[in-house]
Amino acid sequence: MKTALLVIDIQNDYFEDGTMTLIDSERTAENAKLLLDRFRIEGSPIIHIQHIATKPTATFFLPDTKGAELYNTVKPLPTEKIIIKHFPNSFRETELLDYLKSNKIENLVICGMMTHMCIDATTRGAKDFGFNCILIGDACTTRDLSINGETVKAKDVHNSFLAALNYFYSTVITTENYLNEN
Repeated sequence: MKTALLVIDIQNDYFEDGTMTLIDSERTAENAKLLLDRFRIEGSPIIHIQHIATKPTATFFLPDTKGAELYNTVKPLPTEKIIIKHFPNSFRETELLDYLKSNKIENLVICGMMTHMCIDATTRGAKDFGFNCILIGDACTTRDLSINGETVKAKDVHNSFLAALNYFYSTVITTENYLNEN
């Protein structure tokens, strides 16, 4: 079965001095780079997802800005596929599903940003479309959230979403475990 790496939204706005800085962005990008290096060496398919905001009230990933650009550490090679999206789920109103099917890809290794939003939506969507998913937990990250005046720390948000995705929607493992086992 053919496997592809899906690198979701590792874009400048999520890093220091960006408009939506996440926790541990650099570590996350470095782990994603290790995965990219492996897939590149193997000649396996790599798909970069880039979110471009279209809502008039958007505050990050604005079109034609430095913040919307893919982060240098994980910059795509000219031979790697880039898919632009406008919603959290990378399958919604994009060519992703058709691209995966036409390339006979059945397995996805998923990494990127933000765990509670685009990683969650895309992983669930991928499973619903019949793909086998491996989610690389330490190659994803998120931010603090709040509800009813209470702050939920990024680590707790991240771990809660990974725990919810582990089992039915994906197998969640670390970068090191993936690289050692594959």
